[in-house]
Amino acid sequence: MDKDLIHVLERIANSIEENNDVLNRIASHYDGVVPVMTRNAKRVEEAHEKAESSFLGNIFGEPKGQEN
Repeated sequence: MDKDLIHVLERIANSIEENNDVLNRIASHYDGVVPVMTRNAKRVEEAHEKAESSFLGNIFGEPKGQEN
């Protein structure tokens, strides 16, 4: 029985180590991808805001080049 218990505990320890390795790889990937995605999302948002303000400015503002 002691050998069985030791074997089970060793398998549990090995599984935990393997899971930690997988989680570390996932975390590394996440740390590499998320900042780029965040930066790109901010750029897209800024471009949309600029385009929207430019579009609304053209609609509600005075026409350029036309003086009364």
